[in-house]
Amino acid sequence: MPLDSAIRTDVPADFTTPLLAIAVPQGAMPASLDALDRASGGAIQRIYAAKDFSGKKDEVALLYPGGKAERVLLIGTGKADDADRDRLRRAAAIAAKRAQALGVGTAAFHLTREARGAVAPRDAGQAVAEGLGQGAWQFIEMKRPPDEPRASLTRVDILVAPDAAGFDEGHRIGAAIAAGQALARGVQVLPSNVCTPSYLAGVAEDLGRRHGFTVTVLDKAAIVAEGMRTLMAVAQGSAEEPRFIVLEHRGAGGSPTVLVGKGVTFDTGGISIKPAQSMEDMKYDMSGAAAVLGTFEAIGRIKPDAHVIGLIPSTENMPSGTALKPGDVIRSHLGKTIEIINTDAEGRLILCDALSWARRYKPARVVDLATLTGAMVIALGHTATGVMGTDEGLIERLRAAGERAGERLWPLPLWDEYRDLIKSDIADMKNSGGRPAGSISAGWFLREFTDEFPWAHLDIAGTAYSDRDDPTRVKGPTGLGVRLCTELVLDRS
Repeated sequence: MPLDSAIRTDVPADFTTPLLAIAVPQGAMPASLDALDRASGGAIQRIYAAKDFSGKKDEVALLYPGGKAERVLLIGTGKADDADRDRLRRAAAIAAKRAQALGVGTAAFHLTREARGAVAPRDAGQAVAEGLGQGAWQFIEMKRPPDEPRASLTRVDILVAPDAAGFDEGHRIGAAIAAGQALARGVQVLPSNVCTPSYLAGVAEDLGRRHGFTVTVLDKAAIVAEGMRTLMAVAQGSAEEPRFIVLEHRGAGGSPTVLVGKGVTFDTGGISIKPAQSMEDMKYDMSGAAAVLGTFEAIGRIKPDAHVIGLIPSTENMPSGTALKPGDVIRSHLGKTIEIINTDAEGRLILCDALSWARRYKPARVVDLATLTGAMVIALGHTATGVMGTDEGLIERLRAAGERAGERLWPLPLWDEYRDLIKSDIADMKNSGGRPAGSISAGWFLREFTDEFPWAHLDIAGTAYSDRDDPTRVKGPTGLGVRLCTELVLDRS
């Protein structure tokens, strides 16, 4: 369940709560905390005077002041002049994550006016709601309950000044996005024996029932009938049947934004099998699909005036006697033929049929999200997502949306010279250009199926999940793409 949060205009000094988290800028104790400091017997001022806390970015101090708040958690946002949505989001996430660690079921969060700086109240409200949801997320459903269970955080009251006009509307948007990100992470984290293509289809159908979307699910027979031969080629080695999932939100007329998410629920590499080490992480190869589903959760709650379609080609990639083999030639849904060089380059095969399918909507723009290449991790690490495409305006709008969302993108070129990497001697193209420029050659492969609409590709291989904790979240799935895609949809609407 997503975290419940609500706006309150209570004064922090008078609010009773197990934990009061407060975002403060770097420097002396903010004047706006004078009343709370007096109510706590000067405990806040004393920690500043002892120089045990100064409000640096991500710095925290936990106090037990003996007032109406059992605990006060100070969270630094850094220099006031550097205040932005990302810093406020981080502070809220740190608050919620610490609340989970402390085992409190409810908490309060207060953003001081000094920490907000020049950030507009609406933007601040959105960032705080997003951050609280990010920090509160955890996955414990598959663990045996401990002998002495601790409470899980279920609600945070956000204490704001009565004159913070717009904060509540920003909170409404941010809470919806946080719920979408929680859904995405909850799907990502599931093991592949639970999260199968049919399971993803069930999640989409549930979204349709709850939010009124039109949802269409193509089973194996329908996929074959539609001529999605590259999707079927990847699926043919698995006992699990593939699914092709379509969601549609008609909040407005006109040409839609189409979001395409790679849905490989487990990737062994097929006949070109991966090394055993860390193969368990290949359950995350459906993170693009999770991002699309999470975005539709947010859209369903916000109900923007926009026409949005989600496409999810989903399958496993398994080795067997029926599996796709290196050297095979497959004819795609678009009609172009593909020589298979490496069966571990399967994501582009299922995406190309989805991109071909997208033509029927005459879309205004198409964005795909995929954990596509290990080469992207080498290029950009785990900090930024690679973006490439055919429309510079779309790429710049995505980058701007990413900056607002705290999900940064970095562009890579699709120059004509890179097309040579996927030339085939016997087919229209091959599915792998080798290690040099591996992310770009994968992008060029997808470009071959996008001539009829503006298109951008997001390679989220380095950012979809993390193998370590950080101050704002636990290790595991990040739900990346939900905030960014929702920002893009809201920008258009």
